[in-house]
Amino acid sequence: MDRPQNDTYYKWLYILIGMAVLVNFSGLFVTIIGPDGTFYATIAKTMVQKHDYVNLYVKGADFLDKPHFPFWVTAAFFEVFGFVTWAYKLPGILFLMMGAVYTYRFAKDLYNKEIALWSVLILLTAEHIIISNNDVRAEPYLTGLIIAAIYHLYLAHTRNNYWHILWGSIFAALAIMTKGMFAIIPIGGAIVAQFIFTKQWRAPFHLRWLLAIVLTLIFILPEVYCVYAQFDLHPEKLVFDKHNVSGVKFFFWDSQFGRFFNTGPIKGSGDPFFFVHTLAWAFLPWSLLLFAAIYQSIKQQVKNTANAQWYCLGGALLTFLVFSASKFQLPYYLNIIFPLFAIQLAAYLYTLQNSKSKYWVQNVQSVVMLLMLIVVAALQYYFRPEALAWPVVVIMGLLMVLAMSIPKHTRVGEIRKVAIRTTIVAFVVNLYFNLAFYPTLLKYQGGSEAADYINSINTNNYPVAQTGDVYSFPLDFYIRGTLKTIDPVGNGPLPQKPFYLVSNARVLGDLVKLKGWQMEEVKSFDTYWISMLKTAFLNRTTRQAELETIVVVLVK
Repeated sequence: MDRPQNDTYYKWLYILIGMAVLVNFSGLFVTIIGPDGTFYATIAKTMVQKHDYVNLYVKGADFLDKPHFPFWVTAAFFEVFGFVTWAYKLPGILFLMMGAVYTYRFAKDLYNKEIALWSVLILLTAEHIIISNNDVRAEPYLTGLIIAAIYHLYLAHTRNNYWHILWGSIFAALAIMTKGMFAIIPIGGAIVAQFIFTKQWRAPFHLRWLLAIVLTLIFILPEVYCVYAQFDLHPEKLVFDKHNVSGVKFFFWDSQFGRFFNTGPIKGSGDPFFFVHTLAWAFLPWSLLLFAAIYQSIKQQVKNTANAQWYCLGGALLTFLVFSASKFQLPYYLNIIFPLFAIQLAAYLYTLQNSKSKYWVQNVQSVVMLLMLIVVAALQYYFRPEALAWPVVVIMGLLMVLAMSIPKHTRVGEIRKVAIRTTIVAFVVNLYFNLAFYPTLLKYQGGSEAADYINSINTNNYPVAQTGDVYSFPLDFYIRGTLKTIDPVGNGPLPQKPFYLVSNARVLGDLVKLKGWQMEEVKSFDTYWISMLKTAFLNRTTRQAELETIVVVLVK
């Protein structure tokens, strides 16, 4: 980017960052998306209901796969605000916002204020960041914690400050207690890559890093204690179809390294190019520029090793390569290195001054913006979201006007103008998703819809149950009280009659035939696995054939 000439430009950057924050909060009240989001929410809900913050349970059984920290934080919000949608999403978004603050501070230390501001804007408009602040899982927590750890450990090295060792170790430990031992890869990769590529051969062996390792191990002791108490002390428990399962071993090895080597109880089948094409859409509208930035940055820094900055490239690329080599891959894994990518891209755009690069960036981003708007237009035409209210249309229209007018008033070069337009188009697209598309889409999440309806009519506080063959985490989280699960053929313990039962028509019919139960149908709901969208469902003319039905009955 060419150097700005006026303060108006910076004022607009601050305004745009404020708008980006609001866009990321725009999905706060949208129903939690299942199964994964409601799965996390249900675990935290169970913690509160049982008053048990040591043991994790899913469907009433012991659960080992995830560490505790996000559930502890969510449970604390549930204790204060109740089991509501926004209380589940808010802490994750706040951790991501903390990550944005640390992204700014890190970029400003490495480069300058303008690059820092653009790093934040790029991060907060990256597509999968906004998606993850609506479909909250562990990633918003992890994204904030990892960049915080990297920043403090960077300061510990550059300023020889042991307080930063303490804070870096705390954030690293919380990251490990959020996702597992692989959280140390981007943290360690960022620091060690800088040492290796700038030939600081003695730096990794400084006493401060041994202290950081020791402190991190101390700070993860709460997690170690919990998995030890729930599993190692109870070898009789059946976990992953085995007895004598060590929770401590799973936490330190099988949870992450076992997946990487495909030797653990949870296996996958990896594609070495999975994260390449994932990054192409997950980092929109900046992904094509990011690929160019990575290539050019590596090329330039290899030539100029004396002044090279490898913190961002080292941490991001090492993590990217490790994840690509893994056999267990999911799109949202990459979110944790988006702050590093954002800083690297902002620094790259700042260096572009020749006219050829300006035209290239302008053409590429014009195509990207057009394609994103076409996607919105196509969704509007085929999907026809009912939640698209006129205030949302007005806001989107005003944003498009701003996209055309703001760059002219800032009196800056073409690169900055294109970046501003790109940012505002990202606002338009994601406001459409969060305020129109997702609210309508969630109407087809039968479990949460059934829960809301039962809550509204269950004035007598009858028990609520579902059959185990159609277990619904959205129903489990949103139902008031505790959801019971019964055998689909009616064997085993049952709630006291009368009770509400949620299942499909076939299972309910079998229960009538086998057990002679008397049932009164209350309401049926169309349902679809909305986290696995297909074009046939998105097209309103072919949608009906893709839907299944769940039925709420009153068993008398």
